[in-house]
Amino acid sequence: MHAFERNLPKIRLGAALTAALLLSGCAVGPDYLRPSYWFPEQHKEAVPEARAEAPINPQWWTLFGDADLNNLEQQALDANQDLQAAIARLERAEAVAREAGADYLPSATLGVNSARNQISGETFSGRNTGQATYNNTRAAASLSYELDLWGRIRRNNEAARADALASRFGRDTVRLTLTGQVANEYLALRSLDAQLEVTQDTLASREKALQIVKARVDAGSAGALEQSQAESARAAAQAQWNQLRRQRAISENQLGLLTGQPGLKIAAANLDKLPLPPTPPVGVPSSLLDARPDVRQAEETLIAANARIGVAKAAYYPTISLTGLYGGESMALAKLFDGSAGIWSAALGLSMPIFDAGRTGARVDQATASQKESLANYRKTMQTAFKEVNDALVSLKEYADEESANNAQVVAARRAQELAQTRYEAGYSGFMELLDAQRTTNTAQLSYLASRKNRLGAAVDLFKALGGGWLPTGS
Repeated sequence: MHAFERNLPKIRLGAALTAALLLSGCAVGPDYLRPSYWFPEQHKEAVPEARAEAPINPQWWTLFGDADLNNLEQQALDANQDLQAAIARLERAEAVAREAGADYLPSATLGVNSARNQISGETFSGRNTGQATYNNTRAAASLSYELDLWGRIRRNNEAARADALASRFGRDTVRLTLTGQVANEYLALRSLDAQLEVTQDTLASREKALQIVKARVDAGSAGALEQSQAESARAAAQAQWNQLRRQRAISENQLGLLTGQPGLKIAAANLDKLPLPPTPPVGVPSSLLDARPDVRQAEETLIAANARIGVAKAAYYPTISLTGLYGGESMALAKLFDGSAGIWSAALGLSMPIFDAGRTGARVDQATASQKESLANYRKTMQTAFKEVNDALVSLKEYADEESANNAQVVAARRAQELAQTRYEAGYSGFMELLDAQRTTNTAQLSYLASRKNRLGAAVDLFKALGGGWLPTGS
């Protein structure tokens, strides 16, 4: 046989492969385009001045300057189980992406088998050859490869990579949520410490007032009514103190859960020792929303859903695969690799759907509907993020004004209590006036602590809403 004729199958296979590679540049399905959305250039609650750059600080909690908070945050990042689960989901998604990437390359397998066979002498061929027993040994490497003519593999890889990135941003979202929860719970704990301190002072003040009333009753200048009122006021302060102690223990237990440390104990400290973080940069730009991990996670989910439309549409088109085999086969193991024992095959296969009762069309519709859902979720995430930043900005401003007003109320209430104490001891007023002044002071102090805790909490909310804290000017 002429050499050209002998090589004709190889030439045809090579021509088909070349044509396939030339066609492999196309990919069915829509290419991803970032959805258009409109927001104001800056948040409506931001100060309308010259905008400043505001790089994100991933360790935003350090801006509070509290060593205990820093330690708790680090412990949470190391041991919180929700975060560990998110990390495991990321590892799984990255492994899926690597598996999808393997489809770009041929798969090769090596098969070796040895068998002893006996042919029946009672079959049509066996009556001619007679019954025979023989050995057969075979060793061959096989190769298979799918030509990605329509982009199914590329779209599948695009979706897998987007899923992996979505998992990465999902982990970052869990991380941001976790650090925010730790910071808020820590602020609640410190607020309870401060309230306990105030209540302890109130309890001491009412105990002192009770002793004065008892002395006046013994002297005949006061009646049993005033003593009962004083005893009731002291008991109310004691009940308030016990309630705050219970709330503090629960808050401490919650921090233990968040940080993965059951039985955690935290020494008391005053809320006033926590400094306020630096104020946000003027004219906080809306572009900072792109730093939020939940926004980026939503977009990567949309990218994956968009790519899966192409994966579904590729089923409309034929699948072309190349397969090959090379090895040796012999009855005697010693001759397995002799030239005459060689075997090989090469094939180009094509399969194309003819009728599937609408299954492919249904899968395309499913993928398209999933893409629409992901698009709506992405836009909703953007809108929610914009709202949360505005909410945090207005809360930060209004809580600051509220704290200032409450502080002025505390100063006035303390002065009124001192005057009422002096008037009562001098006999110029009744006990109810003193008791009312004590109650007003206690309420004012607790309101001040609540407003300061809320102001610090609003700063935490703004850190979370922006995807992290801003860096101080000049840092």
